Amino acid sequence: MRKVKFKSTDKMQAQFAATVRKNVDNYFKERAISPKGNWEMKLKSAAMLSMYLVPFALILIFPMSAWLVLPLAIIMGIGKAGIGMGVMHDAAHGSYSSKKWVNDLMSANMYLLGSDVFIWKVQHNVLHHTYTNIEGLDGDIGPRGPLRLSEHAPLLKIHRYQHKYAFLFYGLMTLSKMVRDFSQLREYTKSGITASQQRNPIVATIQLYFFKAAYLFAAIGLPLMLTDFNVWQVLAGFFIMHWVAGFILATIFQLAHVIEGAEQPLETKTGIIENDWFVHELQTTANFARNNRILGWYIGGLNFQIEHHLFPHVSHIHYSKIAPIVEKTAQEFGYTYNAKLTFKDALVSHIQRLKDLGTLQPAMV
Repeated sequence: MRKVKFKSTDKMQAQFAATVRKNVDNYFKERAISPKGNWEMKLKSAAMLSMYLVPFALILIFPMSAWLVLPLAIIMGIGKAGIGMGVMHDAAHGSYSSKKWVNDLMSANMYLLGSDVFIWKVQHNVLHHTYTNIEGLDGDIGPRGPLRLSEHAPLLKIHRYQHKYAFLFYGLMTLSKMVRDFSQLREYTKSGITASQQRNPIVATIQLYFFKAAYLFAAIGLPLMLTDFNVWQVLAGFFIMHWVAGFILATIFQLAHVIEGAEQPLETKTGIIENDWFVHELQTTANFARNNRILGWYIGGLNFQIEHHLFPHVSHIHYSKIAPIVEKTAQEFGYTYNAKLTFKDALVSHIQRLKDLGTLQPAMV
């Protein structure tokens, strides 16, 4: 993996980083509250897990028609996405609780999504959060079949239509992640990332295969064993559940970084991003629908992505409170705080960005 460093000669950038950290820290100190989760996280965890597990239990216990399973599979997909955004995400960042064992336990909910906790932490916590929107390092804007999410990626003819078909492919996110975990682990091991994270590659591989098998047994094997549905009906329900979850997750993720105003910088020939890391995160990330409390509750505060990227150790239940502090500080230093007013505004902006990426030639470097 290539080496990239964040380095700025602009003293104001370092001053902004120090000031916004101080201002947010003071918010918690003045109120004598923890930046971690509280009872709200426990309530949300119970709600999301119930939305996912209760319909599944009903399918296994009570005889029902395939048509009744359809809405239950959709509800499971909504719950699965909710677990990923509102429960697992905080825990994987260590912000769910001040206790490590609680964070480890709740981050293990990733296995309910059919994926792997360790691989997620490397891809998301280490690479995405460190090298946000940098081509070749941030996998979130990497190649996605017929999708072009980076202005520096090769441009194909099919990309000019991606704004029309992108959301169909977004639904394949969690299914694709289930399969891609294997190649990602091999890649991380080969590049030395696995060892750098104090993980034994052999143990990580055994764990990956074990939890994949356990998930498939529970999600597909149990319905085949305990219900009268045939293989194709079970697989159809499995696909629908995953497509709904993938569609929700991918759409929410893209609204934060593949959107108008979110930059995609490249490092210099010497491997330098000429910005302080805090400024880089501010320029590559966007917020949306900050006043929509219901949406914010369900998606785990991911509509406050700027705050999340600047302070990933802070639980999302605090984002709406610290957002005005971050915005005011950014404006005082003359930096753009990219926030779309509504979900619709963000969605329209994302579609426009997809259109632009479908025709924009890669920059010459």
